[in-house]
Amino acid sequence: LAPINPLYTQTVAFSHYNHIAAQLPIDAKSNKIVTGGAHDQARQCLENIKAIVESIDHVMDDIVKINIQVKDMADLAAIDDVYSTFFTGELPARTVVGVNDIAQGAMVQIDAVVSNGEGTPPQK
Repeated sequence: LAPINPLYTQTVAFSHYNHIAAQLPIDAKSNKIVTGGAHDQARQCLENIKAIVESIDHVMDDIVKINIQVKDMADLAAIDDVYSTFFTGELPARTVVGVNDIAQGAMVQIDAVVSNGEGTPPQK
């Protein structure tokens, strides 16, 4: 279960894709930002995304695009360390943006786009 925010929906289906709202590293049980560094926070963001993806009957490998916002680009190696463990097939397209601030003092937030399977798979 990913945390629910009354100000937006977790995912919106449009055309051939589901757009997943940016996930903060919030633990759904405590409703608080997880402690630890960027590695732990990225893991929580991805766990939240995984919960949403599975709730719409998809798997993480159906994700075609990931956007990562990070406060300190020096944390990118720690984020990368956990990132690839969430995918078993080809990694999705990805954008990483360094930002000045993230809501609730988080170090990272991640959003995603999921394919509903009508498109052409990526070619190597």
